[in-house]
Amino acid sequence: MHPSGLQLGLDTFGDITVDAAGAPLTPAQTIRNVVEQAVLADEVGLSFFGVGEHHRPEFAVSSPEIVLAAAAARTRDIHLGTAVTVLSSDDPVRVFERFATLDAVSGGRAEVILGRGSFIESFPLFGYELSDYEVLFEEKLDLFSRLRQERPVTWQGTTRAPLVDADVHPKTESGRLAAWVGVGGSPESVVRAARYGYGLMLAIIGGPAGRFRPFADLYRRSLDQLGAPQLPIGVHSPGHIADTDEQAWDEAYAGFQAMHDTIGRERGWPPYSRLAFQRDIGPDGSTYAGSPETVARKIAETVRTLGVDRFDMKFSTGTLSHDNLMRSIELYGTRVAPRVRELLAS
Repeated sequence: MHPSGLQLGLDTFGDITVDAAGAPLTPAQTIRNVVEQAVLADEVGLSFFGVGEHHRPEFAVSSPEIVLAAAAARTRDIHLGTAVTVLSSDDPVRVFERFATLDAVSGGRAEVILGRGSFIESFPLFGYELSDYEVLFEEKLDLFSRLRQERPVTWQGTTRAPLVDADVHPKTESGRLAAWVGVGGSPESVVRAARYGYGLMLAIIGGPAGRFRPFADLYRRSLDQLGAPQLPIGVHSPGHIADTDEQAWDEAYAGFQAMHDTIGRERGWPPYSRLAFQRDIGPDGSTYAGSPETVARKIAETVRTLGVDRFDMKFSTGTLSHDNLMRSIELYGTRVAPRVRELLAS
């Protein structure tokens, strides 16, 4: 990858955060804060702002496209997308229509990152069986890839009504909606993303980035064997930036602990500890937390190791306050981004 081509972006799930007194903010205020965060990300020159879709109390955003449309009206250059859209429990036609609309509102800046999602609340909520987990994603990804061609679609599967010569509107101005598939570590998913012509977004939320090198290589090989042009590879990982390492770690720890322990109670994880946090922020961990220099060096190393085209930092975790998040965004755009490019060029 040519260093000048590197894109640096941000992702958020709209985590319900706390005010100065430690009281939880309302979901409404959290959503308004997410829009302000997107505006700042645009002002400091970042490439992408992604908003996740969830259907549970820790996260305020269940309809990311609406939040992104609000951000589109107040931003100029930054690309806006999801992180991720849970395609398995949604309708591909509606997903395409919503994103084509967002693309219009934003002047061609919409991107969709499609995934299975790491939570399962949406399945019973929208009437899907978890036993159909695999076939739902495979069929809907196939249909969405046909819709992206922006021509009438004839399609039949087992997870929704068939389509006969269905023409879906609106079309995008460019004729092609930017789309990625989020992958957490399955070779089959990597090959599928290549086969359908999606960018590959690697969700690296544990362990060293280097262990994902085989997936990046497999994706490039798959595209070669298909005779397809090379498509972008991105990384999504958590992080937090402050003026010094110690400040960043102190600010981040409580939020990371709160989120880990909330989810851990459902999944049987041991309680989070300072020791676990130290491992995560170390050279073999997947958390990019520290001063601008520390974070820039770790991002540059990951970009070199995997040869990726984009790095998206998941900048909101648990109870990290809005003020801390805004400072993190500011430092990411003004200090980290130029330093990463400098390190990659040297």
